[in-house]
Amino acid sequence: MPGFAPFRAIRFAPGTNLDRVIAPPYDVLSDADVAELAARDEHNIVGIDVPPGGDERYGVAAARLRSWLADGTLVLDPEPSVTLYRMRFTDAAGTRRTISGVLGGLEVMPYGDHGVLPHERVTPKASTDRLDLTRATAANLSPVWGLSLAAGLTAALAEPGEPVGSLLVDGVEHVVERVTDPARIAEIAAILAADDVLIADGHHRYGVSQQYRDEIRAATGRTDTAAEYTLAFINELVADQLSIEAIHRVYTGCSLDQLRADLSGCFALSPAPAPSPGLLAEMVESGRLVLLHPDGSAEWLTPRPGAFDGVRALDGAWLEHALAGSPARVDYQHGLDEMIELVGSGAVTAGILIRPTSLAEIQRTAREGLLMPPKSTFFTPKLRTGLVLRPTEPLPVPS
Repeated sequence: MPGFAPFRAIRFAPGTNLDRVIAPPYDVLSDADVAELAARDEHNIVGIDVPPGGDERYGVAAARLRSWLADGTLVLDPEPSVTLYRMRFTDAAGTRRTISGVLGGLEVMPYGDHGVLPHERVTPKASTDRLDLTRATAANLSPVWGLSLAAGLTAALAEPGEPVGSLLVDGVEHVVERVTDPARIAEIAAILAADDVLIADGHHRYGVSQQYRDEIRAATGRTDTAAEYTLAFINELVADQLSIEAIHRVYTGCSLDQLRADLSGCFALSPAPAPSPGLLAEMVESGRLVLLHPDGSAEWLTPRPGAFDGVRALDGAWLEHALAGSPARVDYQHGLDEMIELVGSGAVTAGILIRPTSLAEIQRTAREGLLMPPKSTFFTPKLRTGLVLRPTEPLPVPS
């Protein structure tokens, strides 16, 4: 089962206005987002996590990290700790939720070894940027998000730790608390070691950590360095803590008529109401998907009897099956408004709204060692970057 370890965390100095310096994860930021955050404060974490420029930007990020540590903008904790991280919010259905997890060092192993498991097939994506940034800064900047299958983690995290900071972003309260008590840290680590951890978000970050660990091993001949672990947020896989939204599908590479014809082998198509949050709820209740046309109209996609026998009960898997012989090329888009805008722009042939993945399917994925199609789940809210940074082993400087 996975190892979980405390570390000496890097944090913004006490008294810092966290709203000015904390950012969303790099992979959800547009160029405009980065510019807005950088303009908010010269010490916003995007200056290190998403540095501007060409190949020299990694050296700039590393110099910035060293400078902020030297001038006291960032502070290295005097002793190892784990960090309790709570997100309090109201989800899209109006349910009040609190996600309680712990930030620490998660052991880096090949998937399937020591109980760290992926939950979906990962789409090809260049990891050079994150790997080069890790090499330059010798730090884990954004956490992997893991779901623990071990019972009891939520209860073990219930007692507050030492307050470190909080901020309110888009209606979500992010609260972090430090725990240095060795006995409590050992209790948390023992619970996590009792069962598997499923990667919910950050498959690429975990992959980069695997590559970096291997580079450190090759360069040092050691298997006991800080690179054997990576920064991870882990909470218990329980229904009341998970807010899961869908990542919808958009298609190019064929005409709308061709796409409709290809879908019709597995789905019956019929007129649907205009897209709205109510339509999304009706999709879940009726077990149907929705095809969006560029002119703003929509059609129900109702599964034909027997069309998906032997196919997992996942909308993404259904669409892969239905379009297996189609020239249509798939891409992904989160958010109803974003889908309406993208499809209406004419930049894509059409879009398909899908339903959120159920907790039962996530649990089945974990227990049976299965993989979902790419982009099957969108866990919300997103963890903030900059609340905790984790130093890792630096690559040796060539002599």
